[in-house]
Amino acid sequence: MKMMEAAKRMNRTLLEMHIGMVFFGLVCQAAGALVVKDQKSYALSLWFGVAFAFAGSIHMCRTLDRALLSGSNASGMVTKGYLFRYFVLAAVLVVISLTEVMNPLVFFLGYMSLKVTAYLQPITHKLCNKLFHEEDPVPLSEEVLAAQEGEIPAGQ
Repeated sequence: MKMMEAAKRMNRTLLEMHIGMVFFGLVCQAAGALVVKDQKSYALSLWFGVAFAFAGSIHMCRTLDRALLSGSNASGMVTKGYLFRYFVLAAVLVVISLTEVMNPLVFFLGYMSLKVTAYLQPITHKLCNKLFHEEDPVPLSEEVLAAQEGEIPAGQ
């Protein structure tokens, strides 16, 4: 129960992204189990890439939160955060390639879960709504908004 409460307090979009990343990782792991010979290296590379995507999504969320609070310098902060994430990704890919500890292509596949999760977000959003027994609010019409503000609709 404590885990559900912690999940409800977490940034909802970030939670939905993380669920999508894990789902994508599981699909890639299952597909790799059928094709790849070196399962250990494949799994290590894939899940390190997914973990790196987790870290990237958290950094992105924090960068956006700080940028929204900063006002006029927001675009600069977002650009710096973007460049930082991709510089670190490039550095990690170079290190992985040079040391041959992991497969850089499989690592990059795991990192791409960050991108794939954007397409999975409507599905993970519905899943989270069911999991937390919630519904999305229905947008109010202009007439209802005008009535709430004390204005009389034009047709009456």
